Amino acid sequence: MSENPSEKRAGTIQSVSIAARFLNVLANAEGELSLGEVARRADSGASSAHRYLQSLVKEGLARQDPATGLYDLGPAALSIGIAALKRVDAVDIAAAHMKALAQRHAASGGVAIWTPRGPTLVRWYRSAYFSINPLALGDILPIDNTACGLIFQAFLPKATIAAARKQQPAHFRGSPPSEARLAEVRAQYWAEMTSHLLSNVTGQAAPVFDAQQEIVCVMTTVTDLGQLQSPEDRLALYDEAAQANLSTGGQGLDPTRRPPLG
Repeated sequence: MSENPSEKRAGTIQSVSIAARFLNVLANAEGELSLGEVARRADSGASSAHRYLQSLVKEGLARQDPATGLYDLGPAALSIGIAALKRVDAVDIAAAHMKALAQRHAASGGVAIWTPRGPTLVRWYRSAYFSINPLALGDILPIDNTACGLIFQAFLPKATIAAARKQQPAHFRGSPPSEARLAEVRAQYWAEMTSHLLSNVTGQAAPVFDAQQEIVCVMTTVTDLGQLQSPEDRLALYDEAAQANLSTGGQGLDPTRRPPLG
């Protein structure tokens, strides 16, 4: 079968791009959709939508309920999605975003995972504009005195937090946050603390979830709040975390609904 000249020039096959558009409509839908609704969301005519959907059904990428006629993702699409999720490494994804942030902003930062002793830095990037020497790869962070610790407390079971708190040295221990504070962190997917460890130093943190909405790691920064000159600088970490969650399948962080700045 010969290719159309415009397809050769573009280096893509138009029919595949159109089919992908219909698949994305099904993937982003809140449930099964009628033919007319699929066509509307894909900005397509009904006859074109019908042809593409029937082709997708034939390949198992979509399915049509024989009783209602509604369309949804098919078993082949689900298998592809599961295979993609198995290849996702949330820590590496978060690390790439943190490295980029440290290069652009006056904030050093990294990625922490949860261990039996508390939040542990598994990636750390020093900013050329602001660096905290005491923090390094492998360091364990306080549970109660850091923004990173607040994020983990908001999204992990209380028993898990209590067991780790006992393992932390006495000078790490602070006053556990109130339930109201943790509820605020859960609602905003964000935590910020200033002068909690070092004078004038601000810590920020945001969670990274997997597709089951379980916390995998935390992206966290330290900076001098005075060096963050605009809301874009101040909320750069939140924006990077929102992008990381798009890649991991996590939900909740939305760059269009940023947390309020205190």
